[in-house]
Amino acid sequence: MSGDDRSFLIAGHKIAAPPLEPGLYIVATPIGNLGDISVRALETLAACDVLACEDTRVTRRLLDRYGIRAHPVAYHEHNAETAGPKLIAALKEGRAVALVSDAGTPLVSDPGFRLVQSARDEGLRVIPIPGASATLAALAASGLPSDDFRFIGFLPVKDGARRARLADLAHAPSTLIAFESPNRLVATLMAIADTLGPDRMVTVARELTKRFETIRTGAASQIADQFATETIKGEIVILIAPAPAGETEWTPDTVDALLRDLLASMPVSRAAREAAAATGLSKSDLYARLLDLKGDS
Repeated sequence: MSGDDRSFLIAGHKIAAPPLEPGLYIVATPIGNLGDISVRALETLAACDVLACEDTRVTRRLLDRYGIRAHPVAYHEHNAETAGPKLIAALKEGRAVALVSDAGTPLVSDPGFRLVQSARDEGLRVIPIPGASATLAALAASGLPSDDFRFIGFLPVKDGARRARLADLAHAPSTLIAFESPNRLVATLMAIADTLGPDRMVTVARELTKRFETIRTGAASQIADQFATETIKGEIVILIAPAPAGETEWTPDTVDALLRDLLASMPVSRAAREAAAATGLSKSDLYARLLDLKGDS
């Protein structure tokens, strides 16, 4: 921090930030509109002893907007092995360390989980400061089922691998949420239409909270045709509707594909429960098959 000035500005009014207890603060920041930040997040950014971020230039714009004099240090996937231990050392010294990403909630498709894991292993306190999330904002505006959803990160870059991944997820009973780049959006939508069916409902949310925000929901083939004629820019979230209930004839291959997918993100017992709910098959039989698949991997 810069000297003892641990304050921030709101509407021209200078506000002193209360002191922080030692710990690792996971601070959500706006995904576009800088007004989408909480007072608690501002207090944390102003009062922390160390502020770690993906790109200091991006974070500097947010700090300048609110008159915060912190000097952010870089922590990203390319320097995590060297920067991470320094942050852990600061925590062990009893300092308050804040972690932010370029936009939204840290640890969603960024290396922050390594730092949190290390802090937990060392018995250090981790404090979440919730706020903006592109995945939840897109889900809320999509009109797709929100009672059961799953974040799957970025789909593979190569078309064959992308289609194979979608085939593994074809029978998922959850709304699927993925990030995508503008130059792959149309190809991904076409892969969804070809692999999951042209009528599978999707939502494409682009540039959320920004001036050119676009949110479209419709059949995958229809949305692919729309974007095929446009210049696409900005950050994109794709949501894929759950598989229609009762449409799937579960074969050994499709069951195994579902089980492998569930194993990638949850323990065997929970995977068996989820698979039983999705397929109507015996949970004990699915549990035994999951153990076989886990052993093979």
